[in-house]
Amino acid sequence: MVTLQPIPHLILHSDLNRQRLPLVGNSCWTIGRSEDNTFVIGDRWISRNHAMLQWMETGEYYLIDLGSRNGTFVNGRRVSIPVTLQNGDRLTFGQTELDFFCPMNRPAPSSDLDSKDFTATAALSVRCLISVLVVDIRDFTILTRQLDESILSEMIGTWFRQAGEIIREYGSWVDKYIGDAVMAVWTHGAHGVERDESLRICQAINALHKMTSDLYRDYPLPFPIRIGAGVNTGFAMVGNTGSGDRPDYTALGDTVNAAFRLETATKQIGLDIAMGETTYRHLASHVGELAFFERYNVDLKGYDTPTPTHACSFADLDRFLKSNFDTFY
Repeated sequence: MVTLQPIPHLILHSDLNRQRLPLVGNSCWTIGRSEDNTFVIGDRWISRNHAMLQWMETGEYYLIDLGSRNGTFVNGRRVSIPVTLQNGDRLTFGQTELDFFCPMNRPAPSSDLDSKDFTATAALSVRCLISVLVVDIRDFTILTRQLDESILSEMIGTWFRQAGEIIREYGSWVDKYIGDAVMAVWTHGAHGVERDESLRICQAINALHKMTSDLYRDYPLPFPIRIGAGVNTGFAMVGNTGSGDRPDYTALGDTVNAAFRLETATKQIGLDIAMGETTYRHLASHVGELAFFERYNVDLKGYDTPTPTHACSFADLDRFLKSNFDTFY
């Protein structure tokens, strides 16, 4: 006799009944009043795009408030940064309550085995050329100590939501929301990285910087918010574990790891953006030598030898885009 493990799910409480919402077929689920959410809840106290659940490869589930007006609460406490959920946690959005159930840390299931309405799609992994962008908020720990919890929650939720919108605008998707960082992936064809693809990555980085800077104008922050960015290009395994009209892609491998390490290296270098050697070569092949990038050899954690990188400031990148790509700007 085969015993089926419980599927991770939410239980939505309402005046009429209890509704089971399986966490299947994806690694990211959004909650809100808008019809484009994974789970649409008709509570007028809930924002159009209120919150998001993110599954991680470790088996953990993160809850992220997306800058909602009335806040997101876990066991009665408002969350101001992404938090790890525990089995049995009570989630509150507006006047709506849900219970989170995940008996053990486990991969996000590709199908709901006891639901007849769910059609599974087999996992597919292919090796392809990708560019990975990692963007991280600087001095976030200091910010959490100096900022009121409700303002912090609204601000970081707004940053996550707008970062996702920008990344989608420039042809990618947010693969992960991690604490105070996001990871985005561009997939390239067999022909390599096209000129427009290189440009869109640069434009996305520039737009993310400007959006982050504007938060100081919109919120009573103790200091202007800054970000750092690492971008790397190379081959990786990209998997499609989605189903139906909600495909879910993720990338694994050294190309991804190096992008995270390059973002960290910007702090050593004292600049804003660090590009891997391959990313830089593709961009330079389309537009010529990039004088505003400086070449460095950096010691990346986990790597035996220094890694070449090309780094610049956001001001340099902005001038480069304005002077060379007015038609795209």
